This record gives sequence, structure tokens and C-alpha cells, in this order.
Amino acid sequence: MSVRGKSFTLFRTRKTSSSRIVVRWPFALLILSVFSLGSMSLGGESLQGPDLDYSKFLHSSQRHNSLACNSCHERSDNSSTPRFPGHKACTSCHLGQFTTPAVPMCVICHTNTSGGIPPLRNFPSSFKESFNVKFDHAQHLRAPARPQTGCAGCHSSQTNRGLAVSIPANLSAHDKCYACHTPASKSAAGQEISSCGVCHNQKAYRPTPTSARAFRYSFSHAKHGPRERLTCSECHNVTASLPQSRQVSSPGTAEHFPLSRGMSCLTCHNGKRAFGGDLAFKDCRRCHTSASFRMPM
Repeated sequence: MSVRGKSFTLFRTRKTSSSRIVVRWPFALLILSVFSLGSMSLGGESLQGPDLDYSKFLHSSQRHNSLACNSCHERSDNSSTPRFPGHKACTSCHLGQFTTPAVPMCVICHTNTSGGIPPLRNFPSSFKESFNVKFDHAQHLRAPARPQTGCAGCHSSQTNRGLAVSIPANLSAHDKCYACHTPASKSAAGQEISSCGVCHNQKAYRPTPTSARAFRYSFSHAKHGPRERLTCSECHNVTASLPQSRQVSSPGTAEHFPLSRGMSCLTCHNGKRAFGGDLAFKDCRRCHTSASFRMPM
């Protein structure tokens, strides 16, 4: 047998007087064991030996990364905070570490291991590992994935003194997602949509900011909503083929001069739809309140 150009003799034999071939099994088994361990190393997978730090847990380790999320994180309700897995999820691979007092694996989940019922730690609200959020606006605006209240199903409150609308983030975002992604939920095609991997990958997390440039130019979502009989789609277009960060368009911050493409403030504030009447929009001082013509910031 050869591995990477090297030849190995797995069995040594000897002939008896009756010309039978007798295999020296202890030696063969030893060679097979060494070869099995070596093949795991040759494939890039290192064994978990006693030199590893078992007081820390990493999702990114090769063994953990190969497991399905619901192998450890089982959901029984819509609680936004995940729970630590039970012992069974760990002992299936780490029985040796569980039964070795010198290995501090228990402190990953427990604050004190000396008592009969060791108390659990609080589930962390921040992680040293990065988990991004995968969200497809186009998919969630089509039935049956569309929330009953449309965009407001996720963007339900205002922030920045009413200038912006909220964007779900961190563990509290689960409260919004779990309204549809219940523990036993499935997609229309029958796919499971309740586990962590449906929305998360181990990549950098870049939350969408709620401090867009338009907000520095006196734009307010609070003043552009149901009271004015406006909907989100009148200003924001969704393009399914674009990357997540560019999927939803926003009007440009140009009021007096039209843009070559896309929408701007001038699309509505054109002297017909939003200006005119008794609203005094023809008065420059309605918006330009400072000593100069600079917009208030």
C-alpha cells in the first residue's frame, strides 16, 4: 500500500511446513491503527488530544463545524435567547473529557461544578466568533414568506427621533424572526427554516446602519408614513438579483435638481404632489432655517 509516494507493508507472513500463509495479526493491527490515525492527519483533520484547551468552545473547529446547528441548539419555544445544549450533545463525542476531572470542559456551560446540580451560566449576548445575518428582502416580500404587515413586520418602530425606522439586530432580532420561524416551521417547499444555519454563517457581521445620509438633511420617516398615505414601496424598490447590502434602494438626497437615475426628494416634492397648496413649501425658510442656505443637521 502506498500513501503519497511511500510504500508500506501491512502484513508480515511466514510459511509453515504445510505451506499455509500465517498472518501475524497483532503486528498487522498495530500497523492498521497507525495508518488510520495517519490518514486523519493527512486529510487535514487533527485529532483532539489532551493538549487542546477544553475550557473554550469554538464553533469554527473542524468537528463542530461539520455538525448541524440543531445537533446542539434545540428549540422548544420562541425564546429569543438560545439555550445551552444538554449533556447528550457533548458526550456523544466528548465522553472521555466528561469523565476526566482534570479537563475543565464543564466550565463552558456551568459556573460551579462542585455541587450536585451545577448552575448554568447565562447564555452570552455577544460572541468572540462572528456570525453574519443572511436576509433576502425580495424573498420575504413574496407570499407565503411575506409578513402579514409587510415591511412593518420587521421594521415596526422608529429610532433616531423618528428619522429612521428600526432594523432588527442582535439576539433581540429573534423576536421578529420567530413570529414566522417557529420551532417546527417549514417553507412552502418543505424545507426546515427554524435552525440557526437558515439565517447565520460564520462570517463577519455588518449590521445595516440607521444613520443614512438623508437623515442629516431633515428627512423623517415619521413624517412620510401612513398619515401622508405613503407606503414603503413608494420610495424603496427591491431588486432580487443584487447583493444583500444593495437589494433595497433609497431616494437620493437631491430636492431642487433631478437625478439622472433613481428617485430623489424631487420625485414627490415637485411643486405638484408635495409642494403647493397651503403648506408654504414655496417659502425657502420652511426648510432652510439657518442664517445660510445650509440644511439643519
